[in-house]
Amino acid sequence: MELLLSTYGLGAIAMAVLIALVAGVIKGVVGFAMPTIMISGLASFMSPELALAGLILPTLVTNGMQALRQGLGAAWASIKKFRVFLSVGLVMLLMSAQLVRILPISWLFLVIGVPIVVFTGSQIAGWRPATILRSARVEAAVGALAGFVGGMSGVWGPPTVAYLTAIDTPKKEHLRIQGAIYGLGATALFMAHLQSGVIRAETLPLSVALVFPAVVGIWLGFQVQDRINQEVFRKVTLWVLLLAGLNLIRRGLVG
Repeated sequence: MELLLSTYGLGAIAMAVLIALVAGVIKGVVGFAMPTIMISGLASFMSPELALAGLILPTLVTNGMQALRQGLGAAWASIKKFRVFLSVGLVMLLMSAQLVRILPISWLFLVIGVPIVVFTGSQIAGWRPATILRSARVEAAVGALAGFVGGMSGVWGPPTVAYLTAIDTPKKEHLRIQGAIYGLGATALFMAHLQSGVIRAETLPLSVALVFPAVVGIWLGFQVQDRINQEVFRKVTLWVLLLAGLNLIRRGLVG
């Protein structure tokens, strides 16, 4: 941590803590967006590699809290239900994590952001393709996309949430499945980036320091989420997803 303080200063570390707290609150309400908020926020004043390292442990811990909120049995049932998504996504995540130092991060932000904005905008406008999307092939394709971009950037939420929202997944199951999917993905991401060198002695302290504010944030978000109904949840989810997509496009264009 001394190296981080000397490089970025106390103000930057305080800003990173605030970003983790806000990301946790939003994740507690809608179940996602923590990696998206953290990678875009942290990378605005830190290197993309350090920003990626910083989000990994907070994401791992908060996803565990989210997946297990209704108990281990419910989490396991969700894992079995979406096993195609998970298996394909994990394979792609492990493969793409090794490309993090090769492919430009700005290109990846655009690859994620543009389809998400188009898809989410159509959902807000009233398109409801739930029946069309309920197939193993579509589930595998979305899982592959989510895994690929997740391994590169730590951001696999938008494709996952777009799919779950499109098939009208009930609120509690929506959040539980997200937690299970992201939790397994975050574990794989941590292991993959031990191999890639993103997680190392110089970057790990930041990730550890951001766990506590992220946990406080998600707890606060849970209190809000418990008080909203399914339709409000769906609308809030779509708008947060749209904003996340637009921010990714902004990051991709400005570099």
